[in-house]
Amino acid sequence: MRIPHNEPLDPGTSAAARPTIRGSAPADPERKCVLSGEHGTRDDLLRLAISPDGDVLPDALARAPGRGAWIGVSRSELETAIAKGRLKGALARAFKGAALTIPADLPERAEAALRRAFTDRLGLEMKSGRLLTGSDRIAENARMGKVTWLGHAADAGEDGSRKLDQAWRVGREEEGSGLHGITLPLDRAALSVALGRDNVVHLALTDREAAARLELPLRRLLRFLGLNGPAQDQPNEHGMGANPAEPAASAPATNLDLKD
Repeated sequence: MRIPHNEPLDPGTSAAARPTIRGSAPADPERKCVLSGEHGTRDDLLRLAISPDGDVLPDALARAPGRGAWIGVSRSELETAIAKGRLKGALARAFKGAALTIPADLPERAEAALRRAFTDRLGLEMKSGRLLTGSDRIAENARMGKVTWLGHAADAGEDGSRKLDQAWRVGREEEGSGLHGITLPLDRAALSVALGRDNVVHLALTDREAAARLELPLRRLLRFLGLNGPAQDQPNEHGMGANPAEPAASAPATNLDLKD
């Protein structure tokens, strides 16, 4: 059965569709960015963990214990907020003056943590047998209609990417649609190191649930890099946004209340 365009990957897991128990909070309540004031789900924002000693650290998986804050800004916006004291002021107000230490390299640490979360997920999907590498293998599965997600290294050759994109469209019977794989914010060297393989240039997934699992850390990473979150497959099929090569619109930084 073909998936209609713009249909969410799993309507039952979207924030609006998740069932709630009467009188209880939604299964995935919104969080507020302490810098922009924008609201989003946990999946859209990056959590900053506040350690017992008051250190502000990135929590890319949003699993660290203790108090935390949420941000939905890019790295450059975070750097500006730190330099101008806005992040310190926002956290001080949110935590009512509690002593906090913001590392000077917090943006660098945050990007590294988000990259690691994405590559770790790639590794888990490879171990499960759902991640394909190698142009010939990907092309064969794509033409058979088995590929649900397609990615290219940042330094992948245009010709090789175009051929795989075309094979994917043929397999999905979407020739002429413009469907194409996403150009990842990692080059072949980074992908090769992450997966323990030589010369990893193209990647593909053959499972829709695996694609949804990969989308979360990738979306957070792209957002932090100032890029819109991944445009490929059918638009919004996995809750994905516009072309990742297009800078995302940035919101003005303001100091608002924190909800953990």
